Amino acid sequence: MPLKKMLKFYPIIDTSIVHISKIEDVAKTIIQAGARIIQLRAKDVSTRDFIDTARIIKQTIKPIAKKNKVKFIINDRVDIAMLICADGVHLGQDDLTITEARKILGNNKIIGISTHNIKEAAIAEKLGADYISFGPIFATSTKGDAQKAKGIDGLKKAREAVRIPIAAIGGITLENAIDVYKAGADCIAVISDILKADDIKDRVSKFISL
Repeated sequence: MPLKKMLKFYPIIDTSIVHISKIEDVAKTIIQAGARIIQLRAKDVSTRDFIDTARIIKQTIKPIAKKNKVKFIINDRVDIAMLICADGVHLGQDDLTITEARKILGNNKIIGISTHNIKEAAIAEKLGADYISFGPIFATSTKGDAQKAKGIDGLKKAREAVRIPIAAIGGITLENAIDVYKAGADCIAVISDILKADDIKDRVSKFISL
């Protein structure tokens, strides 16, 4: 399945919202609801806990992933992505460069990177990123250091600047997702609106139905 098609909906499991003891169930629920890509973001846990949690997710989704070609992405940590044989890594602007990550992971792994302006987006495409995330589109509380919201207009400008898939991120909910797609996002990356939902499976299903 082409990456662009898989990236229509991009759920991110964040350990700042979901305790690591509950991540196995959450990951299984998200994938069973139909997601074809999932990312683990764990900035507030030890390296050991990050590795253990990543392995749990990989093992949890393995039976489903084999059948439906689900991709598992690790946030920031190229070393952990390599160690557990994840499908790829999502980098921040202060992490390893795309070039460095590619040397370590090889050409068959997915490499995405967070971008916050047109310059960063253009550089990411030039360096060979498989996709970029762009945002925050709307105000978000998930990241304490989040930049100023780019809005729908900012997303439209990013879409005009690059050809690779764009995963819009930041403050995206079921209610505003359609506007984000219409602005040119290939994909919406969602954290809080699914992880804080009373019924995660139902929420994911509704996002996918969009």
